[in-house]
Amino acid sequence: MMNHTMTESRSASLREAWRGIQEAKPGIRIREAARELGTTEGVLLATRVGKDVIRLQGPYTNLLKRLPELGHVMSLTRNDGCILEHKGPFQKIETFGEGARAMGTVIGPIETRVFFKAWHVAFAVTDEKSDRILKSIQVFDQVGDAVTKIYLQEKSNEEAYGNIIADFRAEDQSTEQDTQPEEKETYATEVDGAKLLDEWTSLKDTHDFFGMLRRHNIHRFHALELANGRFTYPVDPQAAPKFIVDQASANKLPIMIFAGNRGNIQIHQGKVRTVRVLERGHTGPEQWLNILDPDFNMHMRQDLIDSAWVVKKPTEDGIVTSVELFDKERNLIAQFFGLRKPGIPELEGWKQLIEALPVK
Repeated sequence: MMNHTMTESRSASLREAWRGIQEAKPGIRIREAARELGTTEGVLLATRVGKDVIRLQGPYTNLLKRLPELGHVMSLTRNDGCILEHKGPFQKIETFGEGARAMGTVIGPIETRVFFKAWHVAFAVTDEKSDRILKSIQVFDQVGDAVTKIYLQEKSNEEAYGNIIADFRAEDQSTEQDTQPEEKETYATEVDGAKLLDEWTSLKDTHDFFGMLRRHNIHRFHALELANGRFTYPVDPQAAPKFIVDQASANKLPIMIFAGNRGNIQIHQGKVRTVRVLERGHTGPEQWLNILDPDFNMHMRQDLIDSAWVVKKPTEDGIVTSVELFDKERNLIAQFFGLRKPGIPELEGWKQLIEALPVK
């Protein structure tokens, strides 16, 4: 009983501290508030369980497969440097593998690649904003960082939302959230660069690239450095992202944008229209590069982009070129590609855009 009381007391004091930050900094996002309090978003959200948050449980493969029942929703996936938001229905969902290797694909208006190993806890959340009530399902990893959030929209199926909550409601509705430190991957200190580049030359598909990195136990950023001048070269990290979206918008060039985290990668495929740069920030100046289209939004922290690389991968359809953005810690923020399908060479317009990128 003592432990339960202490736990409740801890979460109550954390909830109170969060309220204090919200009063001092109106509009502050939960992710930023959690950092100021020395905790994570999942831990902070759990303090509201029993009020306007319901703790859910797996199997999360089954939860994912139920999302099409919600109809038209907004799917959000983010990391520190980039947020992607898509509106539409979840459509074609497949899961495969077991346990830590379980993965999933979502294809359609909302497109994601799912890594269930990082789906540690989920909540159904009701947020009261000044003019509306927001209902969502939010998934967090072992650290307490957000994996993905699915928000109901005006045309969503609220009855289906209620049924999903009832079916996945956990017996444990405690306000304390257990977390574990992030498992940092270790990489080889000595890599045979010639062997890596030889294998890179023989790539047949862009999806083979990750397997190549794993076989050599090399960090992605280190591989790009080793291939500099052969398959990669750096471009201006501050100018490149805006140049890409500006040119894609002006030329109606369809592109692909990949961004995500250890549990979810969200993908945009298509044209982009409205590009805006805005500055804001509760903890300091933040420069956000935004795409603000009816069914797709991107919000990218330009100030966090430390390096940008053009990356060329041989495939059976010819060279496929991407631009990869990294932060100071060499975490991947986002990737841009020209839109293409298997069996079709890269768009000429994308090749021209890449050649015109401002170099570092």
